[in-house]
Amino acid sequence: MDFKALFMGFAFAAMWSSAFTSAHVIVEYAPPLTALSLRFLISGLLGCAIALALGQSFRLTRRQWTGVLVFGLCQNALYLGLNFIAMQTVQASLAAIIASTMPLLVALSGWLLFGTKVRPLGVAGLVAGVVGVTLIMGARLTGGTDVAGLLLLIVGVVALTAATLAVMGASSGGNVLAIVGLQLLVGSVLTAIPAVLTEPFVVDWNAHLIIAFFYTTLVPGLAATWVWFLLVGRIGAVRASTFHFLNPFLGVLIAAGFLGERIGPLDVVGVIVIAGGILAVQLSKQVAPSP
Repeated sequence: MDFKALFMGFAFAAMWSSAFTSAHVIVEYAPPLTALSLRFLISGLLGCAIALALGQSFRLTRRQWTGVLVFGLCQNALYLGLNFIAMQTVQASLAAIIASTMPLLVALSGWLLFGTKVRPLGVAGLVAGVVGVTLIMGARLTGGTDVAGLLLLIVGVVALTAATLAVMGASSGGNVLAIVGLQLLVGSVLTAIPAVLTEPFVVDWNAHLIIAFFYTTLVPGLAATWVWFLLVGRIGAVRASTFHFLNPFLGVLIAAGFLGERIGPLDVVGVIVIAGGILAVQLSKQVAPSP
């Protein structure tokens, strides 16, 4: 893995992890799905405009269109939509921890659904992930975490897992920014429908909301997705997913630093165990022999 790939991986992890904190700020002052739909619309239009300026084509392959539609539905509408709703009642650090288990779920899905061979190191990583999540959930539930919000986060990470499985290979063939812009526009349409039907447009306009909204729109929304597609195209989905082991640490640290969220001893232990599990799973894939 070269230096550029390392830089892209760390940049992606930092941007992805920061999204939970900025999203938590947004839902304090604005309807979650309305804000998210608008964020997708702006990010998507910017992505498509930049793609056009760079001469990228919107004539995608069937596999790329499948990735656009599934990614737009599963990651944007379901995963992020449910996370935005949940963060009205749960902490940003908890949302980051739950979402960071996605690589473990991808490995588990491959094992159970597709018969992918998992080496002992990978099995150990999956077990560690379960232990880490159990520690954190036990501590948070006894501390009064909203169960409904927690369930939304869990459904959301399952949807993110499906999106990740679908996007493997979608970035091949170029036109990366066109793909990113289109899947964001799909997310905008799919979140706009329930937003119009269920949410009153009541917004508390202030500097915190405006800064958080534009940061979320441009950095995690557009830049992080673009970097992820480029990273997967450069080193493959398996090696790129290794950087997800940074997300539990970064998500918790950023939430604690900017929102002042309290982090307990079991949270710290759980985050370390989950991160170790993610790293073990990804490393086991890299050393696995080719079939």
